[in-house]
Amino acid sequence: MSGIVTETQFHVLAVDDSLIDRKLIERLLKTSSYQVTAVDSGVKALEYLGLLDDEDTSTDSNPVSFTKNHHEVEVNLIITDYCMPGITGYDLLRKIKESTSLKDIPVVIMSSENVPSRINSCLEQGAEEFFLKPVRQSDVNKLRPHLMRTSGKREEDHQPNNVVNKRKPMEECMSPDRTRTRYNDDLEL
Repeated sequence: MSGIVTETQFHVLAVDDSLIDRKLIERLLKTSSYQVTAVDSGVKALEYLGLLDDEDTSTDSNPVSFTKNHHEVEVNLIITDYCMPGITGYDLLRKIKESTSLKDIPVVIMSSENVPSRINSCLEQGAEEFFLKPVRQSDVNKLRPHLMRTSGKREEDHQPNNVVNKRKPMEECMSPDRTRTRYNDDLEL
């Protein structure tokens, strides 16, 4: 019965070189009942995720190096600043999405600059969201659907017979014979 009472607390890795922004996002996430680990650089994020040792090789030929330094606490989402010295948020996003073991973790990018080409490149590279700073509580509220989706996906991976989300994708549901006929064009008065 205790499994029903205790709700799973999602763990978010927050990455920002600005102390003020890092504290703000940490506070907003904790207010929303997330467990938060905050680091001040892309290098420290890679180290926390266990990807730093694999920085020299771009393929995942040695998965042991990923788990060697990986912390026991599972990370459910990563939220990172775009502009940081050393490894940028964009570089961090690319490294996570290239990793076979971490590519399914949702990544959200934050920036104080509203640059459409930057936003598009992050979304094309696999970012779930792009938030403009200062991040607000309404932005943080947009994170839960991404967490729920990946949480369900991981449960399915561990339990192959699980029937959690067996809906057909939208393309499979839409068939040409199920489209609505437009009657307004042929009306004669």
